[in-house]
Amino acid sequence: MLSHERVWAAIDALAERHSLSVSGLARRAGLDSTAFNRSKRLSSDGRPRWPSTESLAKIIEATGSSLNEFIALIDGRKAVSDALPAQKPTVPLVGFAQAGAGGFFDDAGFPVGHGWDLIELPAPAGGPAYALKVQGDSMLPLYRDGDVLIVEPGASVRKGDRVVVKTTSGEVMAKVLSRQSARTISLVSLNPEHPDREFPVHEVEWMARIVWASQ
Repeated sequence: MLSHERVWAAIDALAERHSLSVSGLARRAGLDSTAFNRSKRLSSDGRPRWPSTESLAKIIEATGSSLNEFIALIDGRKAVSDALPAQKPTVPLVGFAQAGAGGFFDDAGFPVGHGWDLIELPAPAGGPAYALKVQGDSMLPLYRDGDVLIVEPGASVRKGDRVVVKTTSGEVMAKVLSRQSARTISLVSLNPEHPDREFPVHEVEWMARIVWASQ
């Protein structure tokens, strides 16, 4: 039976299947990050508010799912587990050149829009994540050209963590965080042939922790 409660439960289940929060699912589909928040599921007078067919189509496409899979989710989790094989979580794959260009990321450092290539994760991420494909030799010897880095924009970052940083000038780099203060961020280069860097905080657009790498 198609009901307001079951449709929203299916959206929650689809996000969970891909190791995403509902906000992360909305962002991956190119929607406002609050589109699926629980506060949006009822109108101010308490009447049920349904997701649009356009938003449903976008999340189905963005996760590489099918209409049949989503309908199975509406029918209930047991129906999905019985009818469908277990799926590994997937994340969007972005090139470093795209990461440096304008318009591809939101203020939190997460890819916006949809149509990205997707790759499977070896295990669920701790939160919304995406993949960056290494280009060039500036990150040797740790990361080679073609390696894939999984980053979590929402993960806490501490001294000694490997991070991806984008500056306001559009430069994107993978470094090790050596110090972060209210005014500056200091980074150690992975490749000894490349200099360490230090930036005023206002020149760093975003910084995300590297949680896994294919090597």
